[in-house]
Amino acid sequence: MKEIIAEYGGLIRSVIKKITGSYNEDIEQEVYIKTWKNMENYQEQGKFSSWLSTLTANVCRDYFKSKQHIMETKQVSGEEILDKVKVGGRQEEVIDAKKRQKIILKAVDDLPRKMRQVVILFEFEEKSYEEISKKLGLPVGTIKSRLFNARKILSEKLKFLKEN
Repeated sequence: MKEIIAEYGGLIRSVIKKITGSYNEDIEQEVYIKTWKNMENYQEQGKFSSWLSTLTANVCRDYFKSKQHIMETKQVSGEEILDKVKVGGRQEEVIDAKKRQKIILKAVDDLPRKMRQVVILFEFEEKSYEEISKKLGLPVGTIKSRLFNARKILSEKLKFLKEN
């Protein structure tokens, strides 16, 4: 488990930060626990890092549904709410941003596997075309093509977000 933490800790933290908007140690610990519990279920059909990224994203989604998260968001006093409204509705913007993130993640999850894999590596893990090419053993042109087509699909699916 130490090797996984050493090698993939940065990836896990970056996925958590992208999805939740900030680093959350509780979520990271939950990812490590679930990884440890599910290692025997991992099948070497794809990259381990992709499986781990998906597991991390699922733990983040579960966190948003959890009682802990709901209680944390409800523990805001009336004065704090008024302060946030006075500052231009920041709380509302945060909630809207999280809803948008969930919608976008769902759209990414719905992409064909090959496109989803490239989007996750490029957008979430911030890998370069060359790094993705080496990791997947594909030409850079194929990576660019898949990313272009994935963005085209996502743009069509998510165009209603641009309108808002």
